[in-house]
Amino acid sequence: MRHRKRGFTLIELLVVLAILGLIAAFAVPRVMKYLSSAKSQAAEIQIHNLATALDLYRLEAGRYPTTEEGLKALIERPRGARFWNGPYLDKKDGIIDPWGRPYLYKSPGDHGPYDLWTLGADGKPGGEGENRDIANWDTATG
Repeated sequence: MRHRKRGFTLIELLVVLAILGLIAAFAVPRVMKYLSSAKSQAAEIQIHNLATALDLYRLEAGRYPTTEEGLKALIERPRGARFWNGPYLDKKDGIIDPWGRPYLYKSPGDHGPYDLWTLGADGKPGGEGENRDIANWDTATG
């Protein structure tokens, strides 16, 4: 008796690829939705952590960093800072939002002693969903 090797036919492979394509068509949008909301939630948490670091900076230095010093003052001693006891953040990427852009900072702020915000996924003011701005005055941090 001869043993024949049996493989998959082209039709069988096409059917499997079609099924995988259908699964991907339904699953990918859901995964992307969760990913985008996860980035927005991560930005809210990072803003809260930055606010905590800014408060610690103020306790030690007697003031918040100026707009010119920016959030970089949490990582590197600003020129002329007498009571700087930092760094107040472990990593330089702590001042970068989940979309890869630096957080925006202004001191004194329009909404409090400082304003801290990100413009969301689109990098433009306003927006909804993942494009919405996330700011310390809109969260429990400010």
